[in-house]
Amino acid sequence: MNILICGGAGYIGSHMAKMLAAHGHEVTVFDNLSTGHLEAVKWGTFVQGDLLNREDLQKLFHSNNFDSVMHFSAKSLVGESMANPGLYYSNNVAGTINLLNSMIEYGVDKFVFSSSAATFGTPVTEFIDETHPQVPINPYGETKLMVEKILRDFDQANGLSSVSLRYFNAAGADPEGEIGESHNPESHLIPNVLKSVLVNNAKLKVFGDDYETKDGTCVRDYIHINDLCTAHLQAIEYMSANKGAAGFNLGNGTGFSIFEIIKAAEKVAGKTIPYDVEKRRAGDPPLLVANSGLIKKTFGWTPQFASIDSIIETAWRWHKDQKF
Repeated sequence: MNILICGGAGYIGSHMAKMLAAHGHEVTVFDNLSTGHLEAVKWGTFVQGDLLNREDLQKLFHSNNFDSVMHFSAKSLVGESMANPGLYYSNNVAGTINLLNSMIEYGVDKFVFSSSAATFGTPVTEFIDETHPQVPINPYGETKLMVEKILRDFDQANGLSSVSLRYFNAAGADPEGEIGESHNPESHLIPNVLKSVLVNNAKLKVFGDDYETKDGTCVRDYIHINDLCTAHLQAIEYMSANKGAAGFNLGNGTGFSIFEIIKAAEKVAGKTIPYDVEKRRAGDPPLLVANSGLIKKTFGWTPQFASIDSIIETAWRWHKDQKF
């Protein structure tokens, strides 16, 4: 198939491009490079452009015949969304509407959306399944939920099939070491933990140790990047046989606290990781752990990197060879 990856120069998108190419698909990467990295585009054809520029989208779709679209282009910093919500609604919602309108205009009817566990807000159950209330507590989560609702409307009005995958915490790196996780600024825990070992004066900051969790720090569910990408491949297959707008939670189903991640990283790196505890960040729920039973049953999806040590090990292998 000919697949468009919006945001394909970013962390998840670049790993997705590699997996799609390995499975024989034709790949086009569309990215404005605001946060992505051109050097990460090693598979497929690269087109620079912006979802907020309708002319860019017209040129893209006019020059290609796509079978499906995967959408990873989003602003994703919770704190930034709290401080600048207009940026998030413009980029994450208006940009997506532009993309969907172009798909309808050019007859592309399969869409995989990078959603988020942030749509659920503060959990009311220990494990979050698809029936859990979606009540976001930050603008980032609101934008993801708005797009999920928009996709249901596009299905009803235009017959657009979609799968929204609500990630918990994507983590790790390409097991072959070709690409990994790199953001500027880096906001994700595992790369920051590892960089605190590799970069001088990069002491780790732990935001809050007074949550009502097992050790006072936030608990999160971490899913390896390759397992996440495999679910996207299976989503394309699912839409070939199933019409409509569907949504699935995507995580390992095990929660790890920040202190547990630090201990696991110390084991993998063989070094002590110093840290400072700072006050909580606004918009951070104490606990986010997936119940991924539905996607396992529906797709036959099974994570290959089930332990936190195996996830961190792939990230460490990539990070220690980088120049920061």
